[in-house]
Amino acid sequence: MPTTRREDALQWWESVTQWPLIIAAVLFLAAFAVPIIWPDLMHPILNFTTEIIVGTWIAFAVDFVIRFILAIDKLKFFKANVIDFLSIALPILRPLRLLRVVAALSVFTRFGIQTLRGRVVMYVVSFTMLITFVGALAITQAERGAPGATVNSFGDGLWLAFVTVTTVGYGDFTPVTFAGRSADVMLMLLGVLLLGAISASLASWLVERNAIKETKYEVETNADVSSLLAQIENLNAQTTQLHLALEHHATLLKERQPVAEAWHPHLPHRRRAETRHAEVVAPAAAVSAPPQPGTPPQTSQVTEADPQSDKV
Repeated sequence: MPTTRREDALQWWESVTQWPLIIAAVLFLAAFAVPIIWPDLMHPILNFTTEIIVGTWIAFAVDFVIRFILAIDKLKFFKANVIDFLSIALPILRPLRLLRVVAALSVFTRFGIQTLRGRVVMYVVSFTMLITFVGALAITQAERGAPGATVNSFGDGLWLAFVTVTTVGYGDFTPVTFAGRSADVMLMLLGVLLLGAISASLASWLVERNAIKETKYEVETNADVSSLLAQIENLNAQTTQLHLALEHHATLLKERQPVAEAWHPHLPHRRRAETRHAEVVAPAAAVSAPPQPGTPPQTSQVTEADPQSDKV
């Protein structure tokens, strides 16, 4: 079969069998849980649940074999479908198929679960709830009737699974069988995974929130700086215009000064008269000024005429 036809056939098979296998997983979980929760049921009901478990196992095995045959890269297919293989080898893990419901339902996008962080939290929470329930069933099945067992009902197993996942561990119920302890260890690892995912998601949310605030403040600061720079440029432009206007007026005044003197011929004489008046008034003001205290009085010196100056 050509490569493209095999790929198309694989996609068609997966799209056709997706929901039937999810329904089969739900039936398996119900058939597996009913005898454990209510062990005193009639034998026909217990036999019917056993038939459902065997039928779902056959359905999962056939589906895995067909998809493995249609896959082009066998190793890549096996790595991508480890859970499906484990659900065949270990029937207790078969309810993990229910996680595909979370991926198939698009209704979760209405609640804003569109980011990678939201999807991770959704998968981890769904996986934790499912494994906690399945682990409680496995612990109850393994511990009920064992010598020295403290877990004798589904309620006890569910309580032990819950305190183990939340890493509380009161110690009032402890598994004594190998299967019960193995299931409890799996729940311990799941609890650590759950706490790690929640802590990482919370830290990511805080970092993202802080980054949004910093981006907002940075945008506002850049807007303020841009406004100030625009105002400074406007003031510089106005200052340059004023400077050019002053230079223009000064040039005009220099050009008009010779014209004004030419039209007013008495203007130079008036300037010379003002200058002479200033030269005469300044010494007279200096002589008439009263002497300052502590300074000796000045005596006027009279220059006598040279007697010989009258001789001719």
